[in-house]
Amino acid sequence: MTPYESLLEKLPATPKTWLITGVAGFIGSNLLETLLLLNQEVIGLDNFSTGYQHNLDEIKELVSQEQWKRFKFIVGDIRDIEDCHQACRGVDYVLHQAALGSVPRSINDPVATNSTNISGFLNMLVAARDAQVESFTYAASSSTYGDHPGLPKVEDVIGKPLSPYAVTKYVNELYADVFARTYGFNAIGLRYFNVFGKRQDPNGAYAAVIPKWVAAMIKGEKISINGDGETSRDFCFVENAIQANLLAATANNSAKNQIYNVAVGDQTTLNELFSYLKECVNRNGFNYSLPVSHGDFRRGDIRHSLADISKAKNLIGYEPAWRIRQGLESAIRWYAKQVR
Repeated sequence: MTPYESLLEKLPATPKTWLITGVAGFIGSNLLETLLLLNQEVIGLDNFSTGYQHNLDEIKELVSQEQWKRFKFIVGDIRDIEDCHQACRGVDYVLHQAALGSVPRSINDPVATNSTNISGFLNMLVAARDAQVESFTYAASSSTYGDHPGLPKVEDVIGKPLSPYAVTKYVNELYADVFARTYGFNAIGLRYFNVFGKRQDPNGAYAAVIPKWVAAMIKGEKISINGDGETSRDFCFVENAIQANLLAATANNSAKNQIYNVAVGDQTTLNELFSYLKECVNRNGFNYSLPVSHGDFRRGDIRHSLADISKAKNLIGYEPAWRIRQGLESAIRWYAKQVR
């Protein structure tokens, strides 16, 4: 069973219903798995633009038949307000994960990113407000810090956005705040810092660095690092993000209408990450020995990222239990079964 059972045992005896948007995606599917294992009622919404049916199929194999019956899936699009209204009916808690991620994708196609991440987000806010849900928790992003050089990143100090994606995520925060002031509808935004783990897609042009590199190492392919490799990130295992979502959804009113960093508070360079992954891969039965190469810096990327997580600790009780090496070991075991 998951480590969050004690948290959800504090909920009222009356069954609660959760809505996960982007349920077939990376973080959404991990949230679904956890909630079903905790015998919660879950509605999922996805249009499969970045999510996959095989993620849902895998969860069906991991939970009991009775738990799977608690899940209702809606094939729909957050850009369609009627789909949002349908999904929110009878819902207590909304976990809004649906978005078009990736800085490079947003640079190549800012219109699509804007349509999903801003128009779709607004649709979900309206539908959740109209349904009078108890809480609305949404995936914000560390990209909102933009060009502000200060470390660690503190929630109330940001810079100018460096990509269309960052703009959309900042607009989400502005909309959420306006809805609180205008309609009394309070939401919580979780600024994710480089979340990684199982079901994170290693394929495609916009794959995140960890699954992409793991897949390359398992296949014996050469890896190229953008820039000199001293770019650093605060990598956060997906189990930490799940904890943050459940804590935020069930937080008291004084913790709402807030933004929280979701990270670990560790700084890892890309060169260090390459070494960690190489060790983990080889410890799991592979023999990767190719040297790394270096390419150009990627447009829209920030140089360093490190989170201050004291606000999340103090107001919602967030305590990240997984450090990067533990998370990598778990993630690699999953990828080793998927990538051959």
